[in-house]
Amino acid sequence: MTGSFFLVLEGLDGSGKSEVARRLSIIINAAYPNRALLTYEPHDPSAAGDYLRAALAKKIATTPRALALGFALNRIDHNEREIAPFLQADDHPRVVVCDRYYLSSLVYQSVPPLSIDEVMALNVDARRPDLTLFMDASPETCYARMGSRGRDRELFEQNLADTREKYLGASVYLQQRGETILTVNADHDLLTVLNSVIAVLNQHAPEWLRLPAQTSLDQSREMPVSNIKAALEVHERFLPFLTRL
Repeated sequence: MTGSFFLVLEGLDGSGKSEVARRLSIIINAAYPNRALLTYEPHDPSAAGDYLRAALAKKIATTPRALALGFALNRIDHNEREIAPFLQADDHPRVVVCDRYYLSSLVYQSVPPLSIDEVMALNVDARRPDLTLFMDASPETCYARMGSRGRDRELFEQNLADTREKYLGASVYLQQRGETILTVNADHDLLTVLNSVIAVLNQHAPEWLRLPAQTSLDQSREMPVSNIKAALEVHERFLPFLTRL
């Protein structure tokens, strides 16, 4: 396999996917300078950003269909203005590492009256990932990583367990549509999980994108500001609301 590569990391809140995505991007850019882009969804600035922030913060009334349309519009605009131009640059192959994508929409927006088929239809124009990794951490692990945050532990872990089942079901749905979705055990420490992701990537990514196993986390600690400006913006504007979904 040659050419550019579109990698998506998905998982529960507290699964560590965002930290793995960040550090993986650092490692790739260290090995292949300026060839990795770290990005997030929902993306900002992209279409429907203001609407999604207000809806997720429950500042405005919305409906399942309107919210699903908002996420799909945001995703398509994100594709056209950031993901596609980066991957299609003709100087050398590149990789986009995206934290959340339409697998999350299938999980969170497939609620009555919307079926999973209807949500997928809204995302038909979104670029298909070359590989999606589901960072599979137990609800207990996620709770411990996130801290109590004033939540009832039993209820919080049950909600995470229900969401995990939806992710697994939606993953099978996409696999049946020909997509490559693999599961990584994310219950381990960060270095172990990161090396598991690298091992999977080395098996499924283009030959140019070969990465060494990491012996410590030191080399993946910092990322140039130019590579994470958009990512930080998304964290600041959206992440406080995503855990409310």
